[in-house]
Amino acid sequence: MRTALALGIAPDAFWRLSVREWRMLTAADAVAAPMGRGDLDKMMEAWPDD
Repeated sequence: MRTALALGIAPDAFWRLSVREWRMLTAADAVAAPMGRGDLDKMMEAWPDD
């Protein structure tokens, strides 16, 4: 419960979480590789600035 409060999860929301959701929220963060230029180009094409 302390972890949930530290994450900003209200008690009523905590009790509605599934085990899968709780594990996702409390899993150690994987170190992601930096975004490559190709990924950036795809994002820019999908969501262009107006």
